[in-house]
Amino acid sequence: MAKKTAKGSGATADNFDSAHLKLVPCSEDLYRSVLELLPFAPTDKREILDLGAGSGLLSAKVATVFPRARLTLFDPAPEMLAVARLRLKPFGTRIRFVSAQLPPATPSKSYDAVVSSLAIYHLPDGGKRHLFGDILKYLTPGGVFINADQVAGETAAIDERARELWIKRARELKVAERDLVAALSRMKQDLPSTVGQHLAWMREVGFVEVSCVYRNLIFAVLSGTKPVGR
Repeated sequence: MAKKTAKGSGATADNFDSAHLKLVPCSEDLYRSVLELLPFAPTDKREILDLGAGSGLLSAKVATVFPRARLTLFDPAPEMLAVARLRLKPFGTRIRFVSAQLPPATPSKSYDAVVSSLAIYHLPDGGKRHLFGDILKYLTPGGVFINADQVAGETAAIDERARELWIKRARELKVAERDLVAALSRMKQDLPSTVGQHLAWMREVGFVEVSCVYRNLIFAVLSGTKPVGR
């Protein structure tokens, strides 16, 4: 389910969320799983990168739970970061915005955690694996990568059934039919991979303690840790 783009200068976080959250029926559990995986105390002063941050929904939750954390939001769409700026304005100078998909090839700083929400599935398989390797480089030793993403079913039948149930649940939440139709159209360009593929690629590039901690139909939360010795 490709991320929506904010249209027009009047776009607000609330307007964006209304449709988005109905299109992700398990959003509460999805985002809660990300927050619970961050191995920090609320009083810790940490550096966190939100990759493909979109409207800043996940970053706002992280900033609220970890009031001393500093967050950097990367996203290729300036119009989405404009929505994120409005949402995250109350958090002041703890938040930095960069209109890009990734930091420069040579890291100028390291992060204690890299999080991502419904963004990486846009990449082809090779792109995902390469990205996981880059993310490992940006983490401090012992740092964590947490990815809440759209995933594919292990077989065509499993995938089709999961998508049918996802549509059913979105309609139960009374998503506007025009929003659902638009989402289904965007999804024709999506490139989700299976949970097993994600975990294998993360291990291949060097992550340890790799796992899928949450799954609900076409959504999952996957995580890995950078070894302390690297």
